[in-house]
Amino acid sequence: MSALSELMNPKRVKIGLQAKDKEGVLRELVDLLDIPEENKEILLEALKRREELGSTGIGRGIAIPHSRSTVIDNLYLVIGVSKEGVDFDAVDGRPVHIFFLLVAPPNDPGSRYLIYLGRVAQLAKKIVENNVDYLSVESPEELIELLSSLEKE
Repeated sequence: MSALSELMNPKRVKIGLQAKDKEGVLRELVDLLDIPEENKEILLEALKRREELGSTGIGRGIAIPHSRSTVIDNLYLVIGVSKEGVDFDAVDGRPVHIFFLLVAPPNDPGSRYLIYLGRVAQLAKKIVENNVDYLSVESPEELIELLSSLEKE
């Protein structure tokens, strides 16, 4: 199975999210996907339904919103950074600064979705353990390089 960094694409990384609330963040992240506009709305609704089950804000400034959807044809990872932080109903009540959005189609041979969800969680743990300063990163390429090097540790 390939590394998480293989899912990272500068076109799907946004430094400096503008949104001030959960739905706004989800919309900004979904907008980075190269899918038709009507499909973005369907995916956004699926993500909001997932958040209603329980926040994907795992604490320590990190959230991992995720969903399966029939409007998605592949596994995608979208990363967003908010310098100000967003109230995402995280388990620790603190604002979230880095978001890892993972979406996949329902038909997922090899359970790649679950495997990569686990890899994102492991990466999040390393970010916390190593006190990684992702807020000073200025470009998508720089963030990908930082996270890829962390994943290899």
